[in-house]
Amino acid sequence: MKIKTITCHNVYNFGASLQAYALLTYLKNLGHDVEIIDYMPKYLSYNLWHISPKWNKNILLRLAFFAYVIPKRISQKKEREKFDKFTDEFLYLSKNRYSSIEELKEKVPLADIYFAGSDQIWNTYSQNGKDPSFYLDFAPSHSIKASYAASLSTSVINPDYEEQVKTWLSKLDYITVREKTGVKILNELGFNDVKVVLDPVFLLGKDKWSKIAEPTLFKEKYLLVYDQENNRNIKKNAIRLAKKYNLKIVAIESLYPMLYAHKRIRNTGPRDFLSLILNCDLCLTNSFHCIAFSIIFNKEFLLFPRTHQKVNSRMFDLLSSINLQNRIVETNFMYDSSEEINYSEVNEIINSNIIFSKNIINEIILIKNDKIQNYSSNKLSS
Repeated sequence: MKIKTITCHNVYNFGASLQAYALLTYLKNLGHDVEIIDYMPKYLSYNLWHISPKWNKNILLRLAFFAYVIPKRISQKKEREKFDKFTDEFLYLSKNRYSSIEELKEKVPLADIYFAGSDQIWNTYSQNGKDPSFYLDFAPSHSIKASYAASLSTSVINPDYEEQVKTWLSKLDYITVREKTGVKILNELGFNDVKVVLDPVFLLGKDKWSKIAEPTLFKEKYLLVYDQENNRNIKKNAIRLAKKYNLKIVAIESLYPMLYAHKRIRNTGPRDFLSLILNCDLCLTNSFHCIAFSIIFNKEFLLFPRTHQKVNSRMFDLLSSINLQNRIVETNFMYDSSEEINYSEVNEIINSNIIFSKNIINEIILIKNDKIQNYSSNKLSS
């Protein structure tokens, strides 16, 4: 089959790059001709001077933002180069780059099957979820249009977009989402045959991910911190746990300075991200994909709920599905290393879900096979 996927594949984000690679690679390993549609609308394209609305309210906030953030962004040039190298080496992109739904409709990237997903493509509180491209609105009617592990990210849909999203989704042949929360939201919109599947990163095994990880970046035993919002609770627990268990603190540093860490890793690419999780003793994070890879690599981890952005449902749903809600850190949480994760039980659940997710992909491909056979039979009879 000729298969094309569309997702947020090139936004300088670890999870975005790695989930795009995972779905592409899994489908290619099945023997199909697969490409990622190189869709880069303006709102996803890198802009040195981009400013979020909360910092754009008055001139003083804007000045403070630009004085701090722009030098940071300039200093991250090597990090972006690592992401670009990963894209060049590991992601098979369409020859044409598209920047709008109009361009996609004008010169449709043809395929037998289209997969929208994964990641936060249907988050209606961001531009992704308001973009018809991520609902495959450009795909020809005779093709199979499916979502794979699409995430709405939040626990409610933006009420201003409910009817529009309902219209777009009604044109899909198959809907799968990444979280149970997403099923509930879509059920309320009238879509009852929605399946929950695992994020694409789970479609590839530990060995596959280990092979593309960079060599060990830090030789001593360490506690890894990946904090996307400068969370005080992460800092407090990292310092306490590192001292208690005689671990060094290694932090992936991007926008926020991690001055409390023994080692601050800057200019980190997707392969470095894998390596840092693979070789750590304990991981403290508020990132979905950091949690996902901790599970894949069977690592001890603690999840700290996000406070600045309400995107916790995807992380809570994942941990709930494998009975690890006790890894969610509340304010007065006290971790004890004797309470290690029972990965024999977790892996059994995860492996069952992986089989289910792969079977769903097979179902979607078989739908297209049936269409082709029916078309051929009708043509011969006529």
